Amino acid sequence: MTKTLLLSIIAFPLSYFAQNNTMKEPIAPKTPKELQIHNHTRTDNYFWMNERDSKPVLDHLQLENDYSKNYFSSFNSLTENLLDEFDKRINPNEVGAWHEVNGNEYQVRSLESKDYSQIYLRKGDKEILFLDENVRGNKKSYYDLAEWAPSPNNELVALSEDFVGRRKYTITFRYFSKDKFLKDKIVDTDGAVVWANDNKTVYYVKKDPQTLREFQVYRHVLGSKEKDELVYQENDEKFGVGISKSITDKYIYIHSYSSTTSEVQLIDADVPAAKPIVFLARSKGHLYDVEHHENGFYMISNHNAKNRKILFTPTIPTNVADCKDFIAHDNAVLVENLLVLKNFIVTEERTNGLTKIRITRLSSNNHHYIEFPEETYMTGLFHNEKYNTENLFYHYNSFTTPATVYCLNLTNDVKVVHYQTELLDKTFNSQNYESERIWATANDGTKIPVSLVYKKGIDLKNAPCLLYGYGSYGHTIPDAFSAYRLSLLDRGFVFAIAHIRGSRYMGEEWYEDGKFQKKINTFTDFINAAEYLGLKGFCDPNKIYAMGGSAGGLLMGAVTNIAPYQWKGVVAQVPFVDVVTTMLDETIPLTVGEYEEWGNPNEEDFYYYMLNYSPYDNVKKMDYPALYVTTGYHDSQVQYWEPMKWVAKLRELRTNTNPLIFDCNMDAGHGGGSGRTQERIEKAKEFSFLLNLEGITK
Repeated sequence: MTKTLLLSIIAFPLSYFAQNNTMKEPIAPKTPKELQIHNHTRTDNYFWMNERDSKPVLDHLQLENDYSKNYFSSFNSLTENLLDEFDKRINPNEVGAWHEVNGNEYQVRSLESKDYSQIYLRKGDKEILFLDENVRGNKKSYYDLAEWAPSPNNELVALSEDFVGRRKYTITFRYFSKDKFLKDKIVDTDGAVVWANDNKTVYYVKKDPQTLREFQVYRHVLGSKEKDELVYQENDEKFGVGISKSITDKYIYIHSYSSTTSEVQLIDADVPAAKPIVFLARSKGHLYDVEHHENGFYMISNHNAKNRKILFTPTIPTNVADCKDFIAHDNAVLVENLLVLKNFIVTEERTNGLTKIRITRLSSNNHHYIEFPEETYMTGLFHNEKYNTENLFYHYNSFTTPATVYCLNLTNDVKVVHYQTELLDKTFNSQNYESERIWATANDGTKIPVSLVYKKGIDLKNAPCLLYGYGSYGHTIPDAFSAYRLSLLDRGFVFAIAHIRGSRYMGEEWYEDGKFQKKINTFTDFINAAEYLGLKGFCDPNKIYAMGGSAGGLLMGAVTNIAPYQWKGVVAQVPFVDVVTTMLDETIPLTVGEYEEWGNPNEEDFYYYMLNYSPYDNVKKMDYPALYVTTGYHDSQVQYWEPMKWVAKLRELRTNTNPLIFDCNMDAGHGGGSGRTQERIEKAKEFSFLLNLEGITK
């Protein structure tokens, strides 16, 4: 993408930079509102900010965005330099790996000067433009293609698209080989669409219009004038539903799930009008998932197996005791994923924090692992949608190694490179960077793994460090390559990820030790990791920055309140910071389902525990580090008013004048703005915020 195009649509246009940098920071009006529960009263002066689309809210957001633009104008050249570097490093015509769907091969491509991807279809020696997202998203302020799903006979393709950023997708149907659409249109779905084998029946998931919880599965028959049939409704508000199809194409799955319990139902894909059959009735605390094989079913299960095991049953079981161990439970091994092929079972496993891929040959039950050379890395299964195949596709990258996709022949164990990301900048050499894993000591003596990367030759003891964290929902942040990040590393930054409790980096117990009334471990682990990095000379202890998004934004808010002195600056992306008020409001999307992650504050013990760490409720009169806070106005997961309120309260109470910048993208949802231009702008602003604090101007 050209510099001219970037600057023409950039969020802070050049004409704005002519202003001086004396704009006063916005101070929000206070309207006290008392919130009472458990004989306790909180006063929320900024509760009014949840009045979406009201004039006071829109006016104040405009003031905040103007203030943000004015702030960034003082180091415009730095932001421009970063954007130029991204352009020179990242191929504007980058292509993805070819992958197979329904017997056809597809490739996703980027195109210079275009924001969205193109999907190509390979037919023999011909490569045909199959779908152009730029056409679909033309003249739209936001566009997201959630899924494109060809019918089994490859005559039609279903498209799931969001034009707002609220993650409410519309499904339409196009002829496979021409840009002509059927009249059928399905609105307000979660984006998933699964075809039955008759090529005219599709299943989709509806969201609750108020809470946005995925709770209903419908059946739609193309061209039918009949009302779509409700196949299943999940009435337990702690559960969501999802749909998928078996690799054998025999069954359509309906998944009901909470964070602690799951249930799967089966529909015969050859009999689309069939009623769903429960595979294994839900039992509190039992998490399982099923994959069909022609000889029966394989299942990931945590039944009497905290880190999960693989079970097998030749038929639909009446209870879990009817299933036999295929891969027994191991306290040192977390089973994360399962792929069932005709002749092989493939699992992703995590041992001591690192992912391994295990391959088991069904004819002999012998197994082996794919070996990886680096100390810390990211790997996992790629597109593998063909049941009867001898080829396994998997991806690999690390802090220093760009993404590579391998094809492994499972019969002769011969591995070839199927695809490799190539940077436009040919001067990039992975040998110029060093990555390693260290173990920080937490307050309670627990060893906290920290992955880090830096450019060889820098003076570590005087280097600034950006520490990233998340630590919720059992989600593990991967040690993945970033072409953007090189701009920080080349300017002398150390980048680190703290694999704190609340993730599953070290197994299921690692997750459980960072949730409910052990949530404090997540925050203190992150602080301890920062302390360790400075103490052991991996960076300058006075130049440590923190970054995290969503639940990682909660982490940012909590550690900023607990240890404000530890951070020179903090970037909080779409932060979940108003924990107590949000978790008490069951009308807000996703709240009730979150009880199994955070606890239910309608219960007194959970209420007071949350109150002790909720960032918004714990802002105090004290000095705070420099803060850059971002959000999206259409965010369906963390409502815009949470960070908006947090920033207003920080402005009211903080006792110093460090930068406090709030940026609300009025066209974005939880994942930020759409299109790669907006993605680069957001990344450049985050980096320039940090670099400017370090006095780095180029």
